[in-house]
Amino acid sequence: MKRLTWPSWMPVDPYILALIGTVGLAALLPARGGAADVASGASTTAVAFLFFLYGARLSTREALDGLRHWRLHVTVLAATFVVFPLLGLAARGLVPVVLTPSLYDGLLFLTLVPSTIQSSIAFTSMARGNVPAAICAGSFSSLAGIVVTPLLAAGLLGNSGGGFSADSLVKIVLQLLVPFLAGQFLRRWVGSFITRHKKVLSYVDRGSILLVVYTAFSEGMVQGIWHQVSAVRLGGLLVVEAVLLAVMLAVTWYGGKALGFGREDSIAIQFAGSKKSLAAGLPMASVLFGAHASLAVLPLMLFHQMQLMVCAVIAKRRARDPLEEVVTAREERAAEPRTAAGTATRSG
Repeated sequence: MKRLTWPSWMPVDPYILALIGTVGLAALLPARGGAADVASGASTTAVAFLFFLYGARLSTREALDGLRHWRLHVTVLAATFVVFPLLGLAARGLVPVVLTPSLYDGLLFLTLVPSTIQSSIAFTSMARGNVPAAICAGSFSSLAGIVVTPLLAAGLLGNSGGGFSADSLVKIVLQLLVPFLAGQFLRRWVGSFITRHKKVLSYVDRGSILLVVYTAFSEGMVQGIWHQVSAVRLGGLLVVEAVLLAVMLAVTWYGGKALGFGREDSIAIQFAGSKKSLAAGLPMASVLFGAHASLAVLPLMLFHQMQLMVCAVIAKRRARDPLEEVVTAREERAAEPRTAAGTATRSG
């Protein structure tokens, strides 16, 4: 698997520069009137196609094999949908001194979003961790988030999320879950084509997200909501997110160790359990927050860049672990099924 790398002279992921450029374009030339309707329809279609590709890429056999490692996946899901939201609720005490109510809503929404898939796999591979576990953990989290995230938003954000309703949940299911399942169903016919054109289709992934960003920030510019945010507030948000990321990286790493997971599994838990998905969060925010989606996704965009930069450093450091430690960890992991079988026999 190709490793995720950044040029030494560029501390920022080029894709983040594209995101910033898209925000700038929306500020200078926001879509209005009929153009806004066209952009909204195009972004909805693009996101649906994006999740169709996710479904077509995920091997059903890999997913079923991954269920055998259920303890790891439950740990990642708990970090994503329990620990993260609890930290988000704790940040409520920072309003209004550090965060405005709108920025806090965006921060809380960030903690409800599912984990990533691609970057979790890439960083786990770079750090010589359990890549199959990272693939399944990220996929399960994204799939669960299609339902769990809007439900959590309904309970924790309430009306501040732009008026959550059953209609919002239906829209999210139709836009995300149905295309994902369609991709799974058609995988046997389109899977080989997607594999052959993986590089080209990766531009579709990123282009879809850029289109959603442009649509959301255009609507925010038209509504004039950007006057609510100052540079000082943005600086406070960055500090809060840095603390949030540091806490989650520590919780997932040391928590995995405390639960008895080996080195490779702990790496997968750390990278899958400490991340939040921009691809899944953006379309959900556009449905849940409406005209205020641009402010809602701002914390997620900042956190996305921060997690990429920090996790790249961590993954490179893990890759330099002594070879003896890596080999020992793999031997322990290979012995787990035999140990589990012996335990089942004794308990029977």
